[in-house]
Amino acid sequence: MAGIAVTEVEARAPGKIILTGEHAVVHGSTAIAASIDLYTHVHVQLHPLDNENGCLLLKLKDVQLELSWPIKRIQAGLSNLLHPFSLEVVRPCSDLTESISVLVREHEFPEARAGLAAGVSAFLWLFTSINGIRPATITVSSDLPLSSGLGSSASFCVGLAAAFLALSGPMGLDCNSQSWLKFGESNLELVNKWAFEGEKIIHGKPSGIDNTVSTFGNVIMFRLGQQTRIKPSIPLRMLITNTKVGRNTKALVAAVSERASRHPDAMSAVFTAIDSISKEVSSTIQLPASDEVSITEMEAKLEELMEMNQGLLQCLGVSHSSIEAVLQTTLKYKLVSKLTGAGGGGCVLTLLPTRTTH
Repeated sequence: MAGIAVTEVEARAPGKIILTGEHAVVHGSTAIAASIDLYTHVHVQLHPLDNENGCLLLKLKDVQLELSWPIKRIQAGLSNLLHPFSLEVVRPCSDLTESISVLVREHEFPEARAGLAAGVSAFLWLFTSINGIRPATITVSSDLPLSSGLGSSASFCVGLAAAFLALSGPMGLDCNSQSWLKFGESNLELVNKWAFEGEKIIHGKPSGIDNTVSTFGNVIMFRLGQQTRIKPSIPLRMLITNTKVGRNTKALVAAVSERASRHPDAMSAVFTAIDSISKEVSSTIQLPASDEVSITEMEAKLEELMEMNQGLLQCLGVSHSSIEAVLQTTLKYKLVSKLTGAGGGGCVLTLLPTRTTH
């Protein structure tokens, strides 16, 4: 692709589940997460720069929403605040963040879609910071339900960052791929850094685990921004149940932090316990399991660890009656479940042991 000016690209980024460690990971504990085969798809078409009357158009297909900004309007609001693009991620200053918020508020989101405004702000910052102020059409669709604990916002930010960076210049794409082209390792790190800043615009104080697992895929152990890739010795079968109860991740994360400030010693003990659980899950799923007995023992241990993690999440105040209803239902079939993600509704994980036939 060297020497070719690319003006159109499509990228995709997977969602995720958190096996253990949600919320506690924000406070320095270890978490285990895995990517899933549900994706956010981003299509970008750049238009000629000499079109003075052009616009930046964002199409969010799943919510049937189209937003556009005349290029002249964006230039008037952001030109003096943007840094020239470089391989170093430049965090948005408060003036830039506010100016972007003004552009978003001009569209007067209906109350039912107010939660999308932060995502649109992240989009505007990512696009203008990486590709500059220019006409383009960006179309986004997703397999992931919104606000469900499956990493839809991180998948959104990773997909956007990957597409925009692919259009910004040589990014080490593997052109020998027979299907999707792949970024090299160093460029995946760059995608992850940009996506993390987008997540901060949306959620305030995310841990970084969602965008990291969406960027790199597979199973990872994550702590304080550092990741370790894990290869389970056997496939782990998980049932994902969507309670369809929406929630606000930013508010739930803030509520846990507030509880930690009110009860520092008790909450520190909870975070430490969750850290230990995550580390034990990591070592457990990597144990050799070549026969039925060892597999059954491994799965029984995982069930206990998941059950303990759910109890501690209840201590953090992030469970919900809809989650508890799923837990009670699966327990009738001797299956262990826990919430995944921010809680307060969203999705629930249920481990399906190999002994489960139906």
